[in-house]
Amino acid sequence: MEKDILTLGIETSCDETSVAVIKNGREILSNIVDTQIPIHEKYGGVVPEIASRNHIEAITRVTKKALKEANITFKDITAITPTYGPGLVGALLVGVSYAKALSFAIDKPLVGVNHIQGHIASNYITYKELKPPFLCVMMSGGNTQLVYVKGYTEFEVLGKTRDDAIGEAFDKVARVIGLGYPGGPKVDNLAKEGNQNAIQLPKTHFDNLDFSFSGIKTAVINLHHKTPNINKADLCASFEKTVTEILIENTVKALKLIDTNTIVLAGGVSASNFIRSEFLKLEDKGIKVYMPDLKLCTDNAAMIGSAGYYNFINGNTSELDLNAIPNLKL
Repeated sequence: MEKDILTLGIETSCDETSVAVIKNGREILSNIVDTQIPIHEKYGGVVPEIASRNHIEAITRVTKKALKEANITFKDITAITPTYGPGLVGALLVGVSYAKALSFAIDKPLVGVNHIQGHIASNYITYKELKPPFLCVMMSGGNTQLVYVKGYTEFEVLGKTRDDAIGEAFDKVARVIGLGYPGGPKVDNLAKEGNQNAIQLPKTHFDNLDFSFSGIKTAVINLHHKTPNINKADLCASFEKTVTEILIENTVKALKLIDTNTIVLAGGVSASNFIRSEFLKLEDKGIKVYMPDLKLCTDNAAMIGSAGYYNFINGNTSELDLNAIPNLKL
């Protein structure tokens, strides 16, 4: 019988300090997330320097808690798998530096993980039967991409945002209309009270599968400034409906270009109730739709440990000169 592979996932790309122990890429033994949202709320968004300092304070404590919950010790770990990009460079450096020191100290392999690959892998934990190939609709605060997942470590980006990521647009809209941070859940909740057809908002289209959310974000901000008595719930509902239509239109186009009829959602914005419900409607057209558990949509180390497992078994290990790459591509 083959020995189980235990990966120690480490995630510090933004404002969550998270460490997880993952068994064979699919089973969570522990997944500790120490969030900084209460700290950054007062600033209306993440302050990079504050995020980095809090990661430094939390990383050892969170790691010990993850090991204890998994009921293992460092000697039981097969590989150490930190996020090394994309993300905030100072925040990434905390996790990468800690992982490298740990790898050297306990003599375990180091496996750098692309944060976007981690979000995709969150679905492997949620759905034990899921296997590539499939189309991933990646939607988060820093990325919006259509990714053809050909294999566990083989990806082709078919389209991406040319300006704001969809999560960034949600956050900026929320901040301008006074909802605060984080914007996505707050816009999603207020939108439930509004009329999604009340306001016509612009869509930007390209000849390829790229996205643009800057125009619609600016339109919402201008409407709010120029119309003091505008119904904020209607504004949120109309915004959410329009950006979701943009996502789905490009997704359907992408499916016609690749050899799969399976869609996987990933990233923090995939936690939106409205976006999830609209994508599920595609199943009426014979398209299979997967989406991660809500707790795995936002940044967490479980998804990093899962992606690290597939990198490890495919021989994609890292040297101790691994560095943080804030603009890392998939």
